[in-house]
Amino acid sequence: MQVRCLTRVLAVLGLALPVLVAGVLLLAAPLHAGVGKPQVTDVRIGAHADFTRFVLELDRAPAYRVFALADPYRVVIDLPEIAWPELASGQNGGLIAALRYGLFTPTTSRVVLDLEAPARLREVFVIPPRDGKGHRLVVDLARTDRGSFLASELDRRLVSEAPLPLLRAALPTPPAIPSDSRPTVVVDAGHGGVDPGAIGVSGTYEKNLALDYARELRRALEASGRYRVVMTREDDRFVPLRDRYRIAEQARGDLFISLHANIHSSGRIRGASVYTLSQDASDAEAAALAAKENKADALGGVELSPHSDAVSHILIDLMQTDTLNLSRSFADMLVDALGERVKLLNNTHRFAGFAVLKSPSVPSVLVEIGYMSNAEEERQLKTEGHRRKVVQGLVASVDRFFKLQTAMHSN
Repeated sequence: MQVRCLTRVLAVLGLALPVLVAGVLLLAAPLHAGVGKPQVTDVRIGAHADFTRFVLELDRAPAYRVFALADPYRVVIDLPEIAWPELASGQNGGLIAALRYGLFTPTTSRVVLDLEAPARLREVFVIPPRDGKGHRLVVDLARTDRGSFLASELDRRLVSEAPLPLLRAALPTPPAIPSDSRPTVVVDAGHGGVDPGAIGVSGTYEKNLALDYARELRRALEASGRYRVVMTREDDRFVPLRDRYRIAEQARGDLFISLHANIHSSGRIRGASVYTLSQDASDAEAAALAAKENKADALGGVELSPHSDAVSHILIDLMQTDTLNLSRSFADMLVDALGERVKLLNNTHRFAGFAVLKSPSVPSVLVEIGYMSNAEEERQLKTEGHRRKVVQGLVASVDRFFKLQTAMHSN
């Protein structure tokens, strides 16, 4: 049996190549869990001749729900909200190309196993504590063909005797309609929960960096007293892409700002950039970035609609011209303001079909604050000083945008 324990991130999620590792590595990371939450103590992937075994060891027997998804092939394991040690996503072995874990909804943690090929859920069971080990949730996977996978696996739900609570919706309670006339700015921290986003050269998770910048932007906007601010997420949880712009629409947002950090195969590329929606990408890199970002729902274990591409095109076709023009106008202002404070990528304002920008009524931009694949820039992105500069540029752009709108509507 070949076993791999989770230690450090070795590769960007979804791009990890399967590596078979002999022997057993013991996980020594300390646990700092909240009282009452089940705690993960170890994770193992074992590649056997005829099946692959995934083992999640916890300090108590978990309730669980296990099911498979197609295109891409994934196995999803839902659990109660649990506490994790410093394990690493992106590991692999046997039929498992990579794995991720994190909070999926307020009551549910999720593990997503990306598969190398279609696989059937051969068996799921829990081994009680013995030989110094805790409760072990075991998921055995066996290779199958696509036809059998589609015919028998997609409708299966393997569940524990103790029922797992139903998933709660990720959407927060719609904010109250404001009684004042202040503009509403919706701040979106990219990725989150089971979807960590990109991973920097030192192991920085995009989801954490994006949330730091989003919180700082909210503080700065609210401190001005000029805006009402709505966050798509305020902690480390997963929010599907469509729900993000639906939050903006429910809040009657006047502007939507989605914050991200990028990576590139070249460690020398650096600089911030701004993206707005277009069915036709401005360049190959913009198209590739949009394709990567649009995979967020798949990474989170969301069942994708077979009509998602057609719906995307309809949304773009129905997009009000005025909303697109306002988005592009704000993006140009943002490029100017950021350029006075931080280094920019060449051709800073770019266009691509980002799913998160497809609100037909709320002007929207996606800001890549920099490249975590550049070691120097990754260090800068984590500093309070750099975060303050980016946020100052964002706030200055928001001020200019709404001053212009006020002036236009007063004429």
